[in-house]
Amino acid sequence: MNAALVVIACGAATTLQDGGRRGYLRYGLSASGPMDRLAHAAANALVGNPVDAPAIEFGLGGGRFRIEGGPVRLALAGAPCPMRRDGEPVAHHRSLVLREGSELSIDRPCQGVFATLALAGGIAVAGVMGSVSLHFRAALGGLDGRPLRAGDRLPLRPPPLSGEAERCLDPVPVERDRPIRIVLGPQEDRFTKGGIDTLLNAAFTVSNRADRMGYQFDGPEIEHGGDGFNIVSDGTVAGSIQVPGSGRPIVLLADRQTTGGYPKIATVISADLRRVAQRRPGETVRFEAVSLQEAVRLARERAAVIAALPTLPKPVAGEADRLLGANLAGNAVDALDEQD
Repeated sequence: MNAALVVIACGAATTLQDGGRRGYLRYGLSASGPMDRLAHAAANALVGNPVDAPAIEFGLGGGRFRIEGGPVRLALAGAPCPMRRDGEPVAHHRSLVLREGSELSIDRPCQGVFATLALAGGIAVAGVMGSVSLHFRAALGGLDGRPLRAGDRLPLRPPPLSGEAERCLDPVPVERDRPIRIVLGPQEDRFTKGGIDTLLNAAFTVSNRADRMGYQFDGPEIEHGGDGFNIVSDGTVAGSIQVPGSGRPIVLLADRQTTGGYPKIATVISADLRRVAQRRPGETVRFEAVSLQEAVRLARERAAVIAALPTLPKPVAGEADRLLGANLAGNAVDALDEQD
């Protein structure tokens, strides 16, 4: 019997996600997939999986899990969450092993929203239309078309645990303090100059209306032009910033609708989608316009980083090695000496 992960408890936004459900936009179905693709890829790289393998995504919550038929290697990446193995603290952004009967507890994140738990070999759940990613509103994918809940048992795929050393990566930063980069358009001509200036110069706050479909922002009203706030419905992409009649911008995300009838003043660049997703309700954001050429360059740069992730994890040094390698006394001084 293969190993399995049993859910003892978890938050309501705990879902299965993989690289996403591609090729169905023309049928009205968005791709879903992870809200933080960099964190998802990092967690999988730490346990030797393909970067888009199925994994567990947590949204502003954690959970408790037990291993059956172990041992299992796993890793958590993304928003920093306190984590314990059988009651003992363990680090995120590194792999670790749970033995038969061991329990893993993951607390709410200290900052940010989304974290990803990857398990070596992957989760053996049948996909729907080519993906296991849960699309909430369509009730497709996930486990029986729903989020995870207490009592669920997730069978895991081989390979069996190897004897290789545990591996670590530098933590994936949440990047809360930098502006969100956007490309204006495709319908910025439906807004006044003052409306565009408001988008680029004002501070906005993530509202409580924020989920995998999109984040609505509170703040000063973005002024529409004389043609109003309705357009003939057309296509959306992840990152489209719609502005309905309220003047409050909405950034569309992984589970978005594929078409919409509100004008889109701008689009968040793909490299910054994770930075939107990691903002909590009540946190402030600012937007910064960049050129299309810069957006393309940053997208290619991010794709290269993700493609290289499987080569980046390094062995976790033992505690003695870590201490021997640290400069513990290099800055020591005599308290009686005068200092410059």
